[in-house]
Amino acid sequence: MPTPVLSLGSVLRARASAPSPHPPWRVSRPASRADENELLPVSSGCTVEDHVIAGSVEEFRKDFISRIWLTYREEFPPIEGSALTTDCGWGCTLRTGQMLLAQGLVLHFLGRAWTWPDALNIENSDSESWTSNTVKKFTASFEASLSVERELKTPTISLKETIGRYSDDREMQNEIYHRKIISWFGDSRLALFGLHQLIEYGKKSGKKAGDWYGPAVVAHILRKAVEEARHPDLQGITIYVAQDCTVYSSDVIDKQCTSMASDNTDDKAVIILVPVRLGGERTNADYLDFVKGILSLEYCVGIVGGKPKQSYYFAGFQDDSLIYMDPHYCQSFVDVSIKDFPLETFHCPSPKKMSFRKMDPSCTIGFYCRNVQDFKRASEEITKMLKISSKEKYPLFTFVNGHSRDYDFTSTTTNEEDLFSEDEKKRLKRFSTEEFVLL
Repeated sequence: MPTPVLSLGSVLRARASAPSPHPPWRVSRPASRADENELLPVSSGCTVEDHVIAGSVEEFRKDFISRIWLTYREEFPPIEGSALTTDCGWGCTLRTGQMLLAQGLVLHFLGRAWTWPDALNIENSDSESWTSNTVKKFTASFEASLSVERELKTPTISLKETIGRYSDDREMQNEIYHRKIISWFGDSRLALFGLHQLIEYGKKSGKKAGDWYGPAVVAHILRKAVEEARHPDLQGITIYVAQDCTVYSSDVIDKQCTSMASDNTDDKAVIILVPVRLGGERTNADYLDFVKGILSLEYCVGIVGGKPKQSYYFAGFQDDSLIYMDPHYCQSFVDVSIKDFPLETFHCPSPKKMSFRKMDPSCTIGFYCRNVQDFKRASEEITKMLKISSKEKYPLFTFVNGHSRDYDFTSTTTNEEDLFSEDEKKRLKRFSTEEFVLL
């Protein structure tokens, strides 16, 4: 039985051993989509290679559950300019974009080897009642947005209880950053990368609350959100979005070497987002090896994609199926501004998988590089992988030397009153229709 491969180098490879006695992983799913998702089987007897985090099925599960899961929410403060207190039914791509960014921040602050100590403790939750409750919340979500106040119900694993189990200061510091990263994605106007803030940036491209956002538009919204973040901890990271499937190396390095503090000479980490299209109306099956190759790279932080009008965060693959996290669960609002907010609903208890053939061709791929040298190594490795996996004359995207302006691309600076330049607005409007040039 094939074993799962999780991105960021978390590659599980089966040994030549006896079949696994373990049962398949259970997958929680809404009843309305019960026929879409297959169970994710697992097998034992796995080895560790290179930067591999997972060395067993249990470690794979722990690594997967440790990823930050951001889903539909209801009962949060109204989005400015609307009466909406939920994003159920329209915010899935914003949520998957948040998950990709969150994974990049986990790598930046916690490292590739970090896992949440309580990850396996939420695996024994009652999936039947949890799923049934989710379906009820989903069907009533827009009605709920009209109500004034609701009692908030959230499970509790307290910060005091969690920190009390830590054996050293490093583990305690990791938990503090774990909570801090989640708090940046809270559903309030103050959260730096929360839904409310992302929608504000989306307005600059003609989007509003309740609209459907494509993966390319979300890439630019995330870039702007990170650029505008003034939190001291976030001054060492930036985002670059590829232009027309091209990553201009000098533009990336310029962003990495730009610092707001004159006395800071350290180069920044960068999350590179590459909007691509894997075919015309349907995904071309020839791109399967490409997607698997991308997800096998240690630099990859996942893919924002999904099925038509249903966005998923793809984190790995198993054989010819993609492993993903699903944002289509409408959970209650959690106030992340309180010191002891619960963490369980921000971690997915079980993975899902989907046949590659069902994947929508429009997606955005993410990579994380810790510094300039890391970016140079990543560009070389990704380029090699693109050449190997490309069955066509031209790869899906490329890395080129120089700046975009060297190739007759115009660049316009932005000011505080206009967060997106006119050139960016034109590009975003084109991306909003998910049109790409197919080579």
